[in-house]
Amino acid sequence: MKKAFVFPGQGAQFSGMGKDMYEQSALAKELFEKANEILGFRITDIMFEGSDEDLRQTKVTQPAVFLHSVILAKTYAEKFEPSMVAGHSLGEFSALVAAGALSFEDGLVLVSKRAMAMQKACELQPSTMAAIIGLSDEKVEEICASIDGVVVPANYNCPGQLVISGSMEAIDAACEKLKEAGAKRALKLSVGGAFHSPLMQPAQEELAAAIDQAQFMTPICPVYQNVSTQGETDPAVIKANLVKQLTSPVKWTQSVQNMIADGAEQFVEVGPGSVLQGLVKKIQKDMPATSIQEL
Repeated sequence: MKKAFVFPGQGAQFSGMGKDMYEQSALAKELFEKANEILGFRITDIMFEGSDEDLRQTKVTQPAVFLHSVILAKTYAEKFEPSMVAGHSLGEFSALVAAGALSFEDGLVLVSKRAMAMQKACELQPSTMAAIIGLSDEKVEEICASIDGVVVPANYNCPGQLVISGSMEAIDAACEKLKEAGAKRALKLSVGGAFHSPLMQPAQEELAAAIDQAQFMTPICPVYQNVSTQGETDPAVIKANLVKQLTSPVKWTQSVQNMIADGAEQFVEVGPGSVLQGLVKKIQKDMPATSIQEL
């Protein structure tokens, strides 16, 4: 059976995440301790005992979700035999490490730098994101293009659910127009800034330098990337797509459709939460989808 393993993005974190793995697996414990060393603080203390507020700190959120997903995949190794992998936004880094395209150490360093670079970009200009429910992708694209200022489609999550990203004023204007056009909901999200939009350009430039220094290898299976939506195996192509990711939309719907077209028979979400499992079901109703959240 062709299994597609998928990895969640920011927002899936929860207090206590990873604690069971740390206590039950010597390999997990070793990797968590290595992460504490690389990051220069005990992220495990915050993941296992911290409050929701603690987990929302910029330096914590993205590395925490990455660590939970990657360490789970590595400790699940005997059952982790993917035919293909993909990750939603931050989850793409988890997917690349799980598939062997990046080392654990390089992946964690990049995720940490990504989080800090995004935080800096958010502080340069007040910006946000909004979830648009109940309109076609084409209609949302058309209305975004008609607004003055920066507002773009950012996450193509599933048919009828698209997240837009941009400056505060442009998002407000777009939400009004989208509601008038028949959107069931146009809901502003409590996020730090306009992820996957041109406003992330400063972060992209900073991250590009770090990506350039990391060593990329041929993965054990195709990695369906957010930018291209195709199963990539060429390290140079993977690297180039990863650089573009911060300012480009997450084309999740299209990626999942391509994985199904390429023979995926079951989707397994690896890491905290079960959001992606739900999105897969909305993209293709009869597709078997499960999640692994602990050992």
